[in-house]
Amino acid sequence: MTRPVPSVRFDRRRLLVTMAGAWLAGVFTIAGRAQSTAPGKSKIGVIGSGRIGGTIGGLWVKAGHPVMFSSRHPDELKSLVAELGPLASAGTVAQAAAFGDVLFVAVPYGALPQIGRENAAAIKGKVMLDACNAVASRDGAIADEVEHDGIGATSQKYLAGTRLVRAFNTMSYAIFQREAHRADPKLAVPIAGDDADAVAIAAGLVRDAGIDPVVVGKLADARRFQRGGPGYGQSVSAAELKQKLSLTP
Repeated sequence: MTRPVPSVRFDRRRLLVTMAGAWLAGVFTIAGRAQSTAPGKSKIGVIGSGRIGGTIGGLWVKAGHPVMFSSRHPDELKSLVAELGPLASAGTVAQAAAFGDVLFVAVPYGALPQIGRENAAAIKGKVMLDACNAVASRDGAIADEVEHDGIGATSQKYLAGTRLVRAFNTMSYAIFQREAHRADPKLAVPIAGDDADAVAIAAGLVRDAGIDPVVVGKLADARRFQRGGPGYGQSVSAAELKQKLSLTP
């Protein structure tokens, strides 16, 4: 006589309960991820996490924005991410480009063509803050192009499809690090872009970093604060910067 094997029914029930629990856990995990960005905060992908990228990205993390820092060697960013806490993460350039609703690029200028080419789909349509400066001794022929066409037009050419705003290119990381969130009058930086909504978003992020934005104009006007321009290297307040650039108060 064959005895019944009750354990089969028990195991099947346990399996179903386990599967249901795993499904619910997955739902809650996905929901948690969807809600991980607080209202009014943007996911930001930092492309190039050296001194400028690390400093400005760190200020954004402290302001409550989730930030993915990237470089060619993401493992080298572990200490930066650990110091900044759970809103900071590290990845490749491709991962940061996909992660960010807003992107911040701070790399040697000669790298822009490759970044734009390799990440064309991921960066298309996104607000891109560009802090890169062209240095002839380092970047070669592209620096001549910048001098001829202006840095705004040149950056837009190589970061095609982005809603580009020039920002954070005029001073060293040490000044940003030291002067961010200082008492009024705050440190000011010039910004410029062709897309009014992108400029507004960039201006908000400048404020979140504890600095005053001064809108200089369109991308063509970014020439006024590229290296060698009258707005470059000016560690001054918004009122003083407007005066130096002859902007309407």
